[in-house]
Amino acid sequence: MKRQDYLSWDEYFMGLSLLSALRSKDPNTQVGACIVSEDNKILSVGYNGMPIGCDDNDFPWEREGAFLDTKYPFVAHAELNAILNRPTVSLKNARIYVSLFPCNECAKAIIQSGIKEVIYWQNKYAGTDGVKASEMMFRAAGVELRQYTPSGREVRFDV
Repeated sequence: MKRQDYLSWDEYFMGLSLLSALRSKDPNTQVGACIVSEDNKILSVGYNGMPIGCDDNDFPWEREGAFLDTKYPFVAHAELNAILNRPTVSLKNARIYVSLFPCNECAKAIIQSGIKEVIYWQNKYAGTDGVKASEMMFRAAGVELRQYTPSGREVRFDV
């Protein structure tokens, strides 16, 4: 008889998103993303970090201060990294699993790439203008939004 306690697709892909977030060197916010096709094939993963070729020791990680003294003009978000890092495959009708609800800039990239569903772990900036803008654009473009509901299962690596 086959195992009955295997991971669901949602658990698996959100788990990959959360695992990817652990690659981020951001001291405050670690975000991961996993893009999957309609038939549950992993198309790409990403996390928030500096662009390729930009040494993350040479750029700021601060949240406050003059604009160029903060991380904000430099860090690529997890969703954008996943979109840009994919092999040359279409993302039409794909799903993206993200550990944090997408900002308005990432929402634009998600919509433009053809992704049709966003499954997110948390929305800690809910109610902000950026999130409201994302929600408005997702609604207008017909992108489905769904907050991930944890199963309560504890996943451990016993290797």
